Amino acid sequence: MKPSAFQYHRPASVSEAVQLLATLDNAKLLAGGQSLMPMMNFRAVMADHVIDLNGIAELSGISLRDGRLHIGAMTRQRDIEHSPLVAEHCPLLVEAYHQVGHRQTRNRGTLGGSLSHFDPASEQPACILAMDGMLVIQSPRGQRELPMSAFGQGIMSTALEHDEVLVSIHFSVWPAGHGWAFEEFARRHGDFAMAGAAALLELDAARRIQRAVVVVCGLGNGPVRVSAVEQALIGFDTAALASAKPGTTGFEALAAPASQLEAFDDPHAPKEYRQRLAATMVARALRRAALRARGEFQELAA
Repeated sequence: MKPSAFQYHRPASVSEAVQLLATLDNAKLLAGGQSLMPMMNFRAVMADHVIDLNGIAELSGISLRDGRLHIGAMTRQRDIEHSPLVAEHCPLLVEAYHQVGHRQTRNRGTLGGSLSHFDPASEQPACILAMDGMLVIQSPRGQRELPMSAFGQGIMSTALEHDEVLVSIHFSVWPAGHGWAFEEFARRHGDFAMAGAAALLELDAARRIQRAVVVVCGLGNGPVRVSAVEQALIGFDTAALASAKPGTTGFEALAAPASQLEAFDDPHAPKEYRQRLAATMVARALRRAALRARGEFQELAA
């Protein structure tokens, strides 16, 4: 199918885009277009106006300022994936991008577009939640910042008002030597995750876990932090966890609370399967994150 008739607008600045959003009825923002255009072609979305953000240079770019990584909302996923700055300060996001779609879609897709689309199985909202990301949003009333934890309102629904544009994302970087991992299971490589897990670990001088973040995606309305797993990890010796036998207190046992998260049924899998899969992905992510934090994981050549 083809999309219903619409008027096309190409603003040259954020303020112009915001003004168009505020004055046009039934308008949609076009970022990378990798989700919006197929939905319009199938007429799952019928917009009267399409506002193309691709001509706004100020919405793109990656920088490190005062210990925080700043990424423009229109920065291409492929540029983030291959950014030395992101690789050094947020390797979790780079690893997750290996699972996001395919090279062709990452060439066009944007970080801000994915966050605003807010597919519950998308890897990018999960990573930004794991990094305690802050979102910079602009409207005719000025700018506001919103934590990623408050951004999602349900499946493909966010806290963005009708006249607001996501401008950029920023978050504090973890210290050098932290452990990270992103694991997911999908029906085919590049598909959205049936269950995915992001893990971040920081060890103390005795190689015990002193800080942990665990986020699961693909189960319910959006990514969720698994605080029960995070709290249970604190104080554990990573070597002991890695060598624990099945049935004892190892990564698999500590990841068990992930199997109690709310999940939905769909034609691909019942909720019970997704829940068990989530716990498995969490355990795998924690194991690899711990090995990285200990300097014992053999990274593959790029």
